[in-house]
Amino acid sequence: MILAPRLDHILRHASELADAYVVGGSVRDWLLGQEVTDFDIEVFGLTEQRLQATLERYGRVDVVGRSFGVFKVSVAPGETYDFSLPRRDSKIAPGHLGFRVQVEPNLTPKEASARRDFTINSMMWHPRRQELLDPHGGHADLDSRILRHTSSAFPEDPLRVLRGMQFASRFNLTAAPETIALSRSIQSTYSELARERVREEWFKWAARSVIPSAGLRFLEQSGWLTHFPELANLIGQVQDSDWHPEGDVWVHTLHSLDALVQLPAWHQALPAQRIVWSLTVLLHDLGKVGTTRIELREGRKRVVSPGHEAASGPLAEVWMGRIGVPIGLQQRILPLIANHMIHRAEVSPRSVRRLAQRLAPATIQELTPILTADAHGRPPRPRIEPPVVPLLLEEAVRQDIERRAPIPLLQGRHLVEMGWKPGPHFTPILAQAMEAQLDGIFSDLAGAKQWLIMTRPF
Repeated sequence: MILAPRLDHILRHASELADAYVVGGSVRDWLLGQEVTDFDIEVFGLTEQRLQATLERYGRVDVVGRSFGVFKVSVAPGETYDFSLPRRDSKIAPGHLGFRVQVEPNLTPKEASARRDFTINSMMWHPRRQELLDPHGGHADLDSRILRHTSSAFPEDPLRVLRGMQFASRFNLTAAPETIALSRSIQSTYSELARERVREEWFKWAARSVIPSAGLRFLEQSGWLTHFPELANLIGQVQDSDWHPEGDVWVHTLHSLDALVQLPAWHQALPAQRIVWSLTVLLHDLGKVGTTRIELREGRKRVVSPGHEAASGPLAEVWMGRIGVPIGLQQRILPLIANHMIHRAEVSPRSVRRLAQRLAPATIQELTPILTADAHGRPPRPRIEPPVVPLLLEEAVRQDIERRAPIPLLQGRHLVEMGWKPGPHFTPILAQAMEAQLDGIFSDLAGAKQWLIMTRPF
């Protein structure tokens, strides 16, 4: 493992740190060949006072959790590392605060690593000896892509199940049967989790997944999907086999999510954008549960879900509220859900303007990956870009509204310039003007003023 130069210097030259290990996710990511930027260090054989004194020789030390034996050392601007002492955690009450933490510098590495949630996170690297310590078989599990709990202490923190969800999706892991069984046995402890902690794990899933369906299947297998009933209700919800040969709405949602993370736009996007897209695709068909019915069309019985996109919005809002998705993100996700059924025949200058208006604060550019992922989530149908996508983007670019809603041409200051006295009557006038602009009655300010003169003479 290649460490950051300043950290490497500390670990190699401080005699007190002879028994220090790089631990946790940084070891896992290194073995996966991923870039490692965050290094967590666990130091054995020192008291808290001696560890703090040692670190103070190399930078500013902040005690972020004395009862947890955790110290942050800032060795340069923007370069901070976490050093901790081995400890035992004992569950004494419900909730993530219901732990008794006891720092024990003389624990063995094997004993200390047993408190880690999964074996893939329990590995340790000794930088001086250039040695991997793997007392729980994490390396073999990582190679076999198995998600396995480290010890019998796993049930003490129910958040570990949701951590398992996002790890399974990020690293394409399949949960060991005994881990599924143990997760199922603590299903009732979900209520102990703070909403913020639940949201954090969902956001990691949404932003970092490689195979999103892997984590969701883990939730299904462990029984934890029942805590997200809007999703659980998708299981078994039938679809028309001609349009959806892949199966029910749950299966379609999983395929669509896996297709989303393979799109070029996904790989170019920042985490916040990925979260918007992932949650949109996750929730886009919730409304099919209440709108699906059998109809006779062209002499055949067909499964249809008219209006499901509109019906999905309120259910998605409830789901997002339950995990505490910020309102700003909800305001981008909900219009994407409500407008994910755009067809080729609907693309015209007027319809695209109105679509951009309905999507705000989301954009047409944000919508197109949703349309593509939805279309790609229907195997064995081929993954072909929906014809509506290039048409939609072409028209939006032509009007310069692919990244924003149309800007009102006629504004209050223009009315004042034309001699109108300001007042509340401006609001309906400007609203009517915007409707006319969206309809294409005028396309510049001169046309807007002429429209005003014709429709609202003094």
